[in-house]
Amino acid sequence: MIGRALSLLALGATAWAVASGVQAQTAAQPQPQMQAPSNGDAQTQTAVADYNAGNMSAALKEFREAADHGDRLAQFNYAMMLLNGEGTTANPDEGRKWLRKAAEANMSHAQYVYGRMYDDGDFVARDPAEAHRWFLKAAQQGHVQAELALANQFLDGRGTPRDNAQAFVWYKKAAEGGDMTAQYVTGSFYELGGDGVKRNLNVARAYYAAAAAQGDPAARLKFQQLSRELKDESKQAK
Repeated sequence: MIGRALSLLALGATAWAVASGVQAQTAAQPQPQMQAPSNGDAQTQTAVADYNAGNMSAALKEFREAADHGDRLAQFNYAMMLLNGEGTTANPDEGRKWLRKAAEANMSHAQYVYGRMYDDGDFVARDPAEAHRWFLKAAQQGHVQAELALANQFLDGRGTPRDNAQAFVWYKKAAEGGDMTAQYVTGSFYELGGDGVKRNLNVARAYYAAAAAQGDPAARLKFQQLSRELKDESKQAK
């Protein structure tokens, strides 16, 4: 289930950029969280503060009021509270409705979460094609987690025809956005070549290094392996 992995809240300009659909060049988190603006709607900020203080009933009411006035962040947060049953009895039908409102208002994080709901079959019948549609909307706004999800779909042929070339495009975008998994996979594409990607061990090693720096042990081994291979090639060239 989506559950508390998608619950509230983190403050900060970069976090708000991701939630709002503004491209942010930051590492994707393993699990998405709701975000709050540093200078957004006052009522939404009050709701965030109440939520963080544990005043769930007050936060729920305030998010609902701001959501009714078209604040898409409030719509998203209100949806999460309804889906998770925070401050009220869980109400998946109403939660889905408000989540879709935020997604249709072009909030990239809401689009990603709505897509993931369909990809995982949480609260709805699983529909990879519908998931693909929402992942694409979010990815086109630079949402790193959506870029990774889209790449995985293209690689697996899930919700869209299998297309390794398109998978590479989106893995690379997610890698450039700081996603560790995407960095490793992008390194693999460059290491192996094919599907429109020219083999380049130096570039592959750079992506493996980026993933290794974030703690990926497999990427660290790959970096060491390619470093040895490139060193041997250099010696042979002499």
